[in-house]
Amino acid sequence: MFSIHRSSYKYWSGRPKAINSDFVELCSEVKAAYRISNGSAGARTIAEIVTAKGIPLSRYRASKLMKNLGLVSCQLPKHAYKKATQEHVEVANKLDRQFAVTEPNQVWCGDVTYVWVGRAGLI
Repeated sequence: MFSIHRSSYKYWSGRPKAINSDFVELCSEVKAAYRISNGSAGARTIAEIVTAKGIPLSRYRASKLMKNLGLVSCQLPKHAYKKATQEHVEVANKLDRQFAVTEPNQVWCGDVTYVWVGRAGLI
């Protein structure tokens, strides 16, 4: 068509592209934002972090950069508390489940109840 051989075009199109310093800086900012979030930030959050630093970045471009850099957002699971295998009693059981008392102020008992309100537990 333009008197260019197909093999020449394939060779030209497969050549390494010139490295753009802005692209390298943007990739390093995306990696830094990912590291700051301990790997939990997705494309939206990374775009917000990088944009807050003064470098404009859309979430779509952040998604493409994350894919090229091999960064995947991983949410850490909640901490699973171990169940105690043995009961650790620090105070002796003086009442021994004898709740019938003859006079007031002989025995005092209490109970701790946690009421979960949102993310905070109230006693």
